[in-house]
Amino acid sequence: MRDDTRTIAVDLGARSYEVMVGPGLLAEAGTFCKPFLKRPRSVIVTDETVADLHLGTLEAGLAAAGIESHAIRLPPGERTKCWPMLERTVESLLELKVERDDVVIAFGGGVIGDLAGFAASILRRGVRFIQIPTSLLAQVDSSVGGKTGINSPSGKNLIGAFHQPDLVLADIDVLDTLSGREFLAGYGEVAKYGLLGDLPFFEWLEAHGPALAAGDKTLRVEAVARSVQAKADIVARDEHERGDRALLNLGHTFGHALEAATGYSDRLLHGEGVSVGMGLAFELSARLGHCSQETPSRVRAHLSGMRMKTRLADIDGDLPDADTLISLMSQDKKVVGGVPAFILARDIGDAFVTRDVEASAVRAVLADALAER
Repeated sequence: MRDDTRTIAVDLGARSYEVMVGPGLLAEAGTFCKPFLKRPRSVIVTDETVADLHLGTLEAGLAAAGIESHAIRLPPGERTKCWPMLERTVESLLELKVERDDVVIAFGGGVIGDLAGFAASILRRGVRFIQIPTSLLAQVDSSVGGKTGINSPSGKNLIGAFHQPDLVLADIDVLDTLSGREFLAGYGEVAKYGLLGDLPFFEWLEAHGPALAAGDKTLRVEAVARSVQAKADIVARDEHERGDRALLNLGHTFGHALEAATGYSDRLLHGEGVSVGMGLAFELSARLGHCSQETPSRVRAHLSGMRMKTRLADIDGDLPDADTLISLMSQDKKVVGGVPAFILARDIGDAFVTRDVEASAVRAVLADALAER
């Protein structure tokens, strides 16, 4: 293994796999993917933006190992995670005669990874797939752990399945083509790992975040690898989100409601919703007496210092009232008996899951945040 590449194992018994993090992995994708192929052929599911930027490099990397490839190109954006695009993907895979022993390659950000992984999970009752994530958010979060799915008008990620990949290739070089906004949206998920269970990592990010965002490759490999390791450890303990894995949703209960309220549009990217949601989660934690009043300020200071959205006032356009946002939270996939799960914190690096949160407390936090707009 090259010195500039890190490999993290996701230990799930018979479903175990590795996540490789480093530069230049697309050009060698054929070498890494070939051991998983029964025949030298694969179908790539991607979006038009990623295809224009990187598909040629991936196809050349596969061809160098003697692997024939075909590409299915979908529109970019969160709205692609829907029934019509799932049907289009599955029918395209069938037209290309993908067999049960073949491997589908999900090549894109979180939208493509979720959609292509779900298509693979239901095609012929399950075919294997490989994740090649091209956004920071996908590299540190959605490509690892086997969650696949699409959105519903009722809420985000309400339709899907657990379907683990055979391999994840996180090529750091592709992050260079992200816009600053897209990169920082992914950074929200990186910061999440420090906030939920690793204070030293959050302190490391406070020290190195600006240089990481500016393009330092060594720091980027370290940040992605540490984030993946944190998620791999949690997934190994709780693959199907019955306990600890819910911690990974820090900021997401608020964030998903905000995404729904903004129509899953460019007004609010997923990682931006998570960033705002984490600020709200720490604010709620402080008001309920779980952490000090200074803790939310420190969280927001770092995120805003990275030029990220941290408050409802940072979201352009109109937002619904607090009661409507609470109603949207009730559609979250983590709801049990009509009660949403909240991930709160006793301190930075010490998060916990609870359903014992009065709606009045959530309403007050949201109402105050809306009043700042």
